[in-house]
Amino acid sequence: MKIKVLFVNLLIFGVIFQIKSEPLTIDHQIWNKLLKSNVSESGRVDYQGFINNQEQFYSYLNLLSKNEPSASWSKNEKMAFWINAYNAFTIKLIIENWPLKSIMEINNGQAWDIKFIKIGEKTLSLNNIEHDILRAKYSDARIHFAVNCASISCPRLYNSAFTASDLESKLNKLTKSFINNSEFNLITKNSIKISKIFEWYQEDFTKGESLIDFLNRYTTINISSTADITFIDYNWNLNN
Repeated sequence: MKIKVLFVNLLIFGVIFQIKSEPLTIDHQIWNKLLKSNVSESGRVDYQGFINNQEQFYSYLNLLSKNEPSASWSKNEKMAFWINAYNAFTIKLIIENWPLKSIMEINNGQAWDIKFIKIGEKTLSLNNIEHDILRAKYSDARIHFAVNCASISCPRLYNSAFTASDLESKLNKLTKSFINNSEFNLITKNSIKISKIFEWYQEDFTKGESLIDFLNRYTTINISSTADITFIDYNWNLNN
């Protein structure tokens, strides 16, 4: 009888242990609702709307801060977390310095170096998330069209949260949308005038191929391999 009771207790303990050890992933629904309410289809941001909904907004930031991705998460779960975190904490940076006309007004133009993002036991900057995590660990150039720097020339802030299940489709959609948008890039067969993003991060777009090869995977116009390339000056005015 004692042996049987001991077995039952161990079984219960095992079940409890398994439940506690399940990987905790994040529900990004709060962020999704905030984006739907305060960001237009074209990526224009109502920062005052985020200010008016600070309780919900900060509850989402707190959720991110308390749930650093673990090794048991899938690659897509981790990437979705860090993209959402980058975009959400960029909004935080803007509204906590509101009003302003450009993110370049913050920290003498070095807003991305400020360590203000608490994730688990770490305190990170936006640069840490973009360069040390997203770019370094996942090596996916499409990331550049998913993270938003709160400026007119940035790829739009997508008004939908990233999740593991839709990450791939959204990265493809946003990459194609940005490249073919004449507000950011002017593309013809023999001449292209393209965003500075392609100059700043050229190494990300030319791994095993040329920059034109990368563009041709997403463009509606087939660019000649000998096309002239120039880069368009960046507009750092706020994307509101």
